[in-house]
Amino acid sequence: MIDRRSLWVLYTLITLSLTLTAGCSNRKHYPPSGVGDSCYAKALPTVGEGGLAWGSSLNMARQKSMNNCIRYAGRSGGTPNTCQVVLAKCK
Repeated sequence: MIDRRSLWVLYTLITLSLTLTAGCSNRKHYPPSGVGDSCYAKALPTVGEGGLAWGSSLNMARQKSMNNCIRYAGRSGGTPNTCQVVLAKCK
């Protein structure tokens, strides 16, 4: 048989658990950048780091990936003037 104190502890734990679960379910989850965009492109330089970008259109994704490629290739000691889009798709 369970005594009064054990019942009180059990009810408290259940209430606390339900409160925490309800609090987490109301939390807003923001998607990472680009999740709403359906097109993506990847640009690579001959030497250095390239860039991957998402966009609402294929042209937007291409332009953003080229900008990223130029930036990252320059930072990584690569050749930004050789960046080319090597992959471009829409979901």
